[in-house]
Amino acid sequence: MSWKEAAEPVLSRMPVVERPAGHVPFRRKLTWTAGILIVYFFLTNINPFGLAVGQGSDFFGQFRSVLAGSSGSLLQVGIGPIVTASIVLQLLGGANLLGLDTENDPRDQVLYQGLQKLLVIIVSALTAAPMVFTGSFLPADEAVASTLGIGIFGVQVLIFAQIFVGGILILFMDEIVSKWGVGSGVGLFIIASVSQQIVGGFFSFSALGASGFFANWYGVIFGDVPVSMSPFTAEGLQNLLFDPGNILALFTTVFIFGIVVYAESVRVEIPLSHARVKGARGRFPVKLIYASVLPMILVRALQANIQFLGQFLSSQWAGMPAWLGTYTDAGQPISGLFYYLNPIQARTQWMWFLGELEAASIEPWMIGIRLAVDLTFMIVGGAIFAIFWVETTGMGPEATAKQIQNSGMQIPGFRRNPQVVEKVMERYIPQVTVIGGALVGLLAVMANLLGTIGQVSGTGLLLAVSITYKLYEEIAEEQLMEMHPMMRQMFGNE
Repeated sequence: MSWKEAAEPVLSRMPVVERPAGHVPFRRKLTWTAGILIVYFFLTNINPFGLAVGQGSDFFGQFRSVLAGSSGSLLQVGIGPIVTASIVLQLLGGANLLGLDTENDPRDQVLYQGLQKLLVIIVSALTAAPMVFTGSFLPADEAVASTLGIGIFGVQVLIFAQIFVGGILILFMDEIVSKWGVGSGVGLFIIASVSQQIVGGFFSFSALGASGFFANWYGVIFGDVPVSMSPFTAEGLQNLLFDPGNILALFTTVFIFGIVVYAESVRVEIPLSHARVKGARGRFPVKLIYASVLPMILVRALQANIQFLGQFLSSQWAGMPAWLGTYTDAGQPISGLFYYLNPIQARTQWMWFLGELEAASIEPWMIGIRLAVDLTFMIVGGAIFAIFWVETTGMGPEATAKQIQNSGMQIPGFRRNPQVVEKVMERYIPQVTVIGGALVGLLAVMANLLGTIGQVSGTGLLLAVSITYKLYEEIAEEQLMEMHPMMRQMFGNE
């Protein structure tokens, strides 16, 4: 008996959101999307019952804009389990270990979707358990334990159940948006998470010194922030570039927005013509960022899991060797293997000349090694995961050639043969995929080094801009099909 036959009774019965029977009107899609977005914001602002609010540490804080969760909320794990399950399945599928034909066999498609859901459920439990039961990340409230008479462990079980349910909810919220809404739920949640940080970074007002960009400049202009703002002094230049001026963060944010929009518009257009309809022509665009920036989620999620493992070992293993890592009371590595594998997330983690790293005894050569590892990991990892993404999502040369063949189109001057079209696509797609993946990785590291408005990670900002751009294109396409119903039949959306 194969594993498919053994697992089919379970995988085929996994809960699933029913697909719409026919065309979903554009307004209804927007309604579903807006409704799920409201639910997402609602869940990110609810603390689990029994949690000692404000007492735990948030390791995933530097990855929040990528994982689209909220610390100390029901969506503590965010989209992390979905991404981790996707990484596992992509690696298994890329190595052809699953033996599933998800393109042509409907039975295998059901098994694949069921397997993905099962993995998300397992990873959600494995992610939430150490956060709750170690007491370092989500500590239980002793007052609640005393009032209910169930002890600390009982409250921890209660918190774990709520976090686990939140991880399952975000899975089905993603599926609802993908089938009934516009775009994908994962992309929508990333946009929402990053937007909250950027808006807060511009407009927040706080008496605790964590004000936003405009609030800081208001204080500087009207004398509420007593600093030297002369750019001709070391202090004034530092204040202009960093806090409270944040000119460098503003420049980086605008630059990333501009470069991603520009890169999305750079493309090689392969001419197409219809084999039977004279005069019917089209173009197949191969964008510079062909695989999109979504593979960056996989790279950062892998880094997040590595760092989570290091912090977990540090909190539970008193005799952990120093070569593995030395951690501060705040749970950040300052030496050892896990320090060098920890991605740089802010300028304060590498600008040793500012004097903020002296207390941790971090030397410039250590920062250089860490930066080199981060660059290598992001550039090489971005290229590798971009290739996996293209091959597993039906965007590779072979799959693209079949799509063009099935649509009745052909490349002018070439025989109407899938193998011929595939050879033409092989001239562009593999090279562009590698270049685009490496470019996105480089931009993500650069944005982290210089800092952004709202302390959004470089990867999060790249994802938000790219996903928003693609969402705009999809909305425009939906509106076009709504205005011209015949186009829905041409694209098979009826």
